[in-house]
Order: sequence, then structure tokens, then C-alpha cells
Amino acid sequence: MLIRNATLSGSPHTDVRWRGGRIVECGTRLRPLPGEDDLDAHGGWLLPGLHDHHIHLRALAARAGSVPVGPPLVRDAAEFGAALRGADAELPPGRWIRGVGYHDSVAGPLDRAVLDRLVPDRPVRIQHRSGALWVLNSRGCQETRVNTCALPGVERDPHGDANGRLWRLDSWLGARVPPTSADPALISAQAAAAGVTGYTDATPGLSQDDVTALAEAVAAGTIRQRVHCMAPPGVTDPGQPRFSLGPTKILLDDTALPSLPEFVARVRAAHLATRPVAVHCVTRVQLILTIAAIDEAGVLAGDRIEHGAMVPADTMEWLRRNRIPVVTQPHFLVERAGQYAREVAAEDRCDLWRLGSFPAAGVLVAAGTDAPFGDADPWRVVRAAIEREPNSERISLAAALALFAGHPNRPGVPRTVATGAVADLTLLRVPPQEVTVPDRDLVAATIVDGTPVHLAFG
Repeated sequence: MLIRNATLSGSPHTDVRWRGGRIVECGTRLRPLPGEDDLDAHGGWLLPGLHDHHIHLRALAARAGSVPVGPPLVRDAAEFGAALRGADAELPPGRWIRGVGYHDSVAGPLDRAVLDRLVPDRPVRIQHRSGALWVLNSRGCQETRVNTCALPGVERDPHGDANGRLWRLDSWLGARVPPTSADPALISAQAAAAGVTGYTDATPGLSQDDVTALAEAVAAGTIRQRVHCMAPPGVTDPGQPRFSLGPTKILLDDTALPSLPEFVARVRAAHLATRPVAVHCVTRVQLILTIAAIDEAGVLAGDRIEHGAMVPADTMEWLRRNRIPVVTQPHFLVERAGQYAREVAAEDRCDLWRLGSFPAAGVLVAAGTDAPFGDADPWRVVRAAIEREPNSERISLAAALALFAGHPNRPGVPRTVATGAVADLTLLRVPPQEVTVPDRDLVAATIVDGTPVHLAFG
């Protein structure tokens, strides 16, 4: 296939030809070969395909069958109660209510007693916006037999009974509730229309069956994008096209931090399996503990920091020196502005969701949407990045798009449109100088592994 008359950043070429999933020629005034499809870009900006470096695909697909119970759609206790009662009235008897996006600012901390007062006669499960917590009502606790679970994530009342709050028990809960109707094909099509050619799935603790099912969805074309999947060291690569195994995800919670020797042992176990680590860091203490653990265990190429919500200035040199990228979410400052205004002290805001200061300090940086815990549209991330306050944290449009141009296994190291590169491409309708408001409607074509998965010319 051939794209002609495109604009390529930093290149004199206007035409790009690929074959067998690889770019084989870049030039000017290339002519279509016999039997070759060609597209006239009319000067549109041709980019390396957008890769979402941090997303949760199963949870995103499941959101379609869920009830939103958090900001901005649900803002207070009255709206929360109305959302649950409305779902209770509409669903058939016995069907679970699955609420998503909850934050304590809506109606305070939840437990099973709070949920029982709203919906006592059907099972309910509510996911906190952080993704760390599920809360069940009493009916839900009974159906999952949570009282018999000995795992430390089960929170209990003074009598030793489960209070409905389950921390980091997604896999345990998922095995005990009916599967949620989910359509990954719809999610994939929506992403293709936004120019997304690849994902890094950051779901923690996936089993071999989970990973194999995801790889099979890619191979079957249900998911059209390339998928790089985080998984524990014992999980093996199913060997499907457009699918690869990525780093091992390590979750940290300030209320249950591992000891340094325990953390070092987890990092070493992943590294011994030739798997980098991707460490969830949203507080200073989590980042500092991670630095200490990786220093002790040793750095492996591909180690990375997820989120980097709070990055003190004195840690930047360590990140730069070890070439450890931060995979961040600039749009959270917009989506969660009210929360941060209430919860983050003024003197700490300089360290909150850094962006422009990373490249200024020589630190590698990439972006992911963290959907469904953030908006799945990468263009919202791009807009947040170029409109950042203070101005010192803003980046240019080209730099914002480069946040999604990293190699799947090397986020922060941008891919280029060049001979020999994988033919994952995003074509915009207009040249760079005409992009005034970055938006998904600008996407004219999305190419994954040399195959068009979205075309919208006109």
C-alpha cells in the first residue's frame, strides 16, 4: 500500500510505501505499483500510530454494562442513590448491579451497610475510581462467600465479619460473579477511529488463561490493535501475531507496603525471568521505595514507572540516569481537578503530575489513558498536555503526540515513520500547522501492521 502527498515531521519525504507490515520505501512522487492500493493524503500529517501505553482492556469493555456512580455524572449522595435505585428498577431479578467510577467525595466511604440501605434485595458491587477497591452489599457478600476468603484484601468489622470492602481482589471477585457482557470489538473500533494502533494492557495479576484469551482476541481480529500485555513472570507468551508480553506489574498501596527485602525479591524474580517491572507509583513514598528496590535489585532495560502522580524534583536525576520512563496521565489533572484541589497541599502541587519538567530534565516520558479509570480518548490527553498549568509543564503539540509514539517495550523512545519501521500509522486530515484543536475527528486513516482498520476521508 502507498500513502502519497503526506506531511512527515522532520522529513522531506511525502510518500510512504509498505509491504508485509513493514515500511519499505519513503520518498517523493512515488508511483503506485500494479495492484497496489494508494491513498492521497492531501498534505495530511502522517504520524507513527498512537499507542496507549497504559490501559485496562477487559475493564474498559466491561464498563459498557456498568452503572456510572462517580464524578462528573454522579456528584452527591442523592444522585448516587438515584443511580443505584434506577438500575435496580430496570434489571431483571437477581442480576448484579456493577457500579464504576465511585469516589468518596460523592457519598463518603462505602461498605455493605451503606449499600444495603439503597439496594438490599439484589447483589451489588461498586468499583472505586482508583481501581484498588470493590465494595459489595450483603447480598453480594453472601453470593461470593466473602466471609470464607482468607486473603488479606478482605476488610473486616470488629466482629471479624467482612464489611464488603475488597482491596486488590479483582481476580478473586471476577471468578465468583457472573461474567459481564463485554464487546472488545466495539472498544477496538472506537479506538481505531481515534488513531490508536496499539495498547499496553496494564491489568495486574493476569493468569495464563486471561493472557491466552486476550491474545486469541487479537489473532481473531476482535481486537484490531497491537497488544503488549503486562503479566506475572510465570505466564508465557501464546505466540499470536500482534501480541507480545510486557513487563510484570507491581502494585503498591501506602497502607500495605511491602518491606524493602520483599520488594527487592519481587523485582529480582521478574528480572530473572527476563521481565522488566512496571511499578504503580502514585505517592512519594511509593516512588522512593521503588527507587530503593530497583537500586538493590539492579535495573533491567524496560523497567518503568506507572503514573508518577507525585515525583519530587530530587528523584529526577535517578530517573534520567537509569533511563526509566514515567508513563503518565496528564488528563487526570483535568478530570480530577476538584479532588486534587481538596486533597493536595499547595506546596505539593509542583510535584503533582509533572509533564514538561520530565523532558527538560532528560527523563523519558510516555502516556496512557488508564481507561476505564480515565477517559479512553487519547486526544483528551493531548489537549491536557498542551494546555497544562503552570506553563512550565506544558509541552508542544508534537511532543504531546510523541507521548503516544513510544515503542511498546520502550515507552518514551519514539517510533518514526521510516524505512524498516512497522507500518502502524495514523494519518490526520490536515498538516501540522492547521491542527488548532487536537481532536479524534482529525483522524483520516489508521493503519495497523500494514492493514487499514479505519478510513474516514472526505
